[in-house]
Amino acid sequence: MSKSEELAQIHRKWFKSCKCELKNTATQPVSGAGSAEADIVFIGEAPGKKEDELGTPFVGAAGKFLDEMLNAIKLKREDIYITNIVKYRPPNNRDPLPQEKSDCREWLSEELRLISPKLIVFLGRHAMQNFFPDLQIGQTHGKLLIKKFKGVPTKYFYPLYHPAAALYDGSMREVLLADFKKLPKVLKEIENKENKV
Repeated sequence: MSKSEELAQIHRKWFKSCKCELKNTATQPVSGAGSAEADIVFIGEAPGKKEDELGTPFVGAAGKFLDEMLNAIKLKREDIYITNIVKYRPPNNRDPLPQEKSDCREWLSEELRLISPKLIVFLGRHAMQNFFPDLQIGQTHGKLLIKKFKGVPTKYFYPLYHPAAALYDGSMREVLLADFKKLPKVLKEIENKENKV
């Protein structure tokens, strides 16, 4: 079985068994999308209205900006994998609750273990604080974080502001683009570190 087929199997399993209460209010689950062989996994917070309708992550306005940033570093959606901490849309796009994050955590863990990326990129503070609860996105965006977590296949993490932030605040757009453009260099840095080991 190919990695893509295994990934599809993981999603099918969790569609049935995920206990997240948001199931009751969402239209459908929004599983991750992209390459099962990706070096970079992007993790957002939760699906929004458009994602809930289409069943695909990052397809609204924030997703269009994400595509633009990927394009700036010569990447496409097919080259990366993108998913969310929570797989169902919270009502009125409210922040996901700790229990909802917890109910979706093993689904995310299985995605990450199978793909085994070199780098995990957090899109926004919620995604980052799921792994680094004490860090502030204002201080850590655009910096490589290195920490080993049990059951997580990489120890390299890179926080970014959420693309939606740029839609509300024009000055964020430049910050996000600048941080994003460092990604190829960050990957090189990781490869150099790993080659030394």
